[in-house]
Amino acid sequence: MDGSLSGRVLPTRGTSPRAAYSVVVSDQTTPESTEPKTESHDPAVPAAYAAFMREGWGDRELDLPVAEVAAPAARRRQRLAEAFPGERLVLPAGTYKVRANDTDYRFRPDTAHTYFSGNQTSDAVLVVDAGESVLYARPRSSRETDEFFRDRQYGELWAGRRPSLKEISDSLQIEVRHLDELPSFDDDRKTRHLETDADLARVASELRLIKDEWEVAQLQEACDITTLGFEDSVREWDRVLEFGERWIEGTFFRRARAMGNDIGYDSIVGGGKHATTLHWIENSGPITPGELVLLDMGVENRSLYTADVTRTIPVDGRFTDLQRHLYDLVYAAQQAGIEAVRPGEPFRAAHHAAMEVLAHGLADLKLLPVPVEEALDPDSRVYARWTLHGTSHMLGMDVHDCGQAAPSSYAEGTLAEGMVLTVEPGLYFQEDDLLVPEELRGVGIRIEDDILVTADGYRNLSAALPRTSADVEEWMGGLRG
Repeated sequence: MDGSLSGRVLPTRGTSPRAAYSVVVSDQTTPESTEPKTESHDPAVPAAYAAFMREGWGDRELDLPVAEVAAPAARRRQRLAEAFPGERLVLPAGTYKVRANDTDYRFRPDTAHTYFSGNQTSDAVLVVDAGESVLYARPRSSRETDEFFRDRQYGELWAGRRPSLKEISDSLQIEVRHLDELPSFDDDRKTRHLETDADLARVASELRLIKDEWEVAQLQEACDITTLGFEDSVREWDRVLEFGERWIEGTFFRRARAMGNDIGYDSIVGGGKHATTLHWIENSGPITPGELVLLDMGVENRSLYTADVTRTIPVDGRFTDLQRHLYDLVYAAQQAGIEAVRPGEPFRAAHHAAMEVLAHGLADLKLLPVPVEEALDPDSRVYARWTLHGTSHMLGMDVHDCGQAAPSSYAEGTLAEGMVLTVEPGLYFQEDDLLVPEELRGVGIRIEDDILVTADGYRNLSAALPRTSADVEEWMGGLRG
């Protein structure tokens, strides 16, 4: 089953499952003993109908292979247990989040839960206790209850078949018990809950900093599908010109759902001046000839690893002289940043290298109010008016991965073989910035790739997408025909 177990159509962006743990542990009743989740507009269920629905159903266990994630997850749990010897660790998957009234977002499990268990079903809790691990899960409902045919959230006839306890166990190679057996944890043992314990959250993040070979393969797959999504978008350029940013967003999402699980984050499709808004996700504007369009998009694969790639391309298929000059400046900055990536270098090495190039480029454009070396001084940084953001972040199952790692292990730490980070410098000239020439206003350019730290340097996982201005033009021309 694509290396994971899922109970419902798999996850979506925007779901925040951590708060669900309080819901899970506060209700120690069995799912079968609770009333099915129904709505006021549902018709009443006569006794005869209910009785008839509870009989005459075939029931079988699926013979599932061992998931690829099972072995890596077991090793991860061992490392986690070693970090907290003799303690009990509780990592919930989360539950559904309301989108509107009685409709939920498609479920996406908490990253740490899935990283250490492999499980992708909702309402599950992983407990690592002195090195022994148990996954408490909500399995498919019994045919002896109304849940399977009446419950809108968990019922099989409404939401799809959830795996049985045995199926989860067989696939993930972990002991699995029913959620109603989840202990209350009210004894004297030291118990850490992921959603409330900062140390556990920190260690769970730090253990994800180094990717193993299996994880690198997942990230490579996500990058490869992302490349196809970018290509799809350019192939449909006539529709893009007709419908604008929305068409690119929808086209890329189609590829993400067809070959992956979802998009890893809301796509940024910034045509013209929208490219100067760093997190422009409204994607409601036109794509106008003569302008540039910034595409920041990434596919989340079915193991929940995500790519994060940005390209800025000319709507007409060819850059103007000014656009090419600015684009080549950002490309040079990105290349300097990428070449700074190697084991033992500071995490911020890519940022400093990229900013050095951009600051000198801004000086050449006569935009800096002070000499370039003064602008680059940490006490000044006036150049950042036009660069705005950091150049890198870690990448993995979260697009901004390992976010709760200690600064000494991440932002203020050093790079190590197996880390994956983005390198994504940009230039942004706001449309109302009176300190730049009018021809620059409303222009935004960012180039972003996903970089694996190797033993002797780096590997660009998203290198299949062209980066130089000439290659971008050739790429667009070939896809548009």
